[in-house]
Amino acid sequence: MTDRGRVRMVDVSGKPVTVRAAEASGRIAMSPAAARAIRTGRVAKGNVLAVARVAGIMAAKRASETLPLCHPVPLDSVEVDLVPGARGVEVRARVRAEARTGVEMEALAAVTAALLCVYDMVKSLDRGMTIRDVRLEAKSGGRSGNFVR
Repeated sequence: MTDRGRVRMVDVSGKPVTVRAAEASGRIAMSPAAARAIRTGRVAKGNVLAVARVAGIMAAKRASETLPLCHPVPLDSVEVDLVPGARGVEVRARVRAEARTGVEMEALAAVTAALLCVYDMVKSLDRGMTIRDVRLEAKSGGRSGNFVR
């Protein structure tokens, strides 16, 4: 923010291009019946885990379109893993790029979109689902160095 209260995108033009990586995670809690439907492939809308994985990848690629001050970053790799359990699904996303700015927001966007997709596909079975614990697990590269939760 400037001294007059105006927001601005940070100028990264003077930063070197380096390998940037970030990992984020989150989970969605739900009823055992809804979780069982996901695990057994009995959700009316189709394969929840496959669709949520694609939603996460798409969200990472388009993070700058929904986050006003996020730089568009040409991503080299996006991995989204979903692990179904007895009471929900855990999501983990890993993003890499050679860029002047980090990819934390892309990893967090991937996790969030995947979780929202799970909710959307399973809401007819459980409207009380809870998305929680979306967080950055690790990041590397750049001036601020590494972070590991």
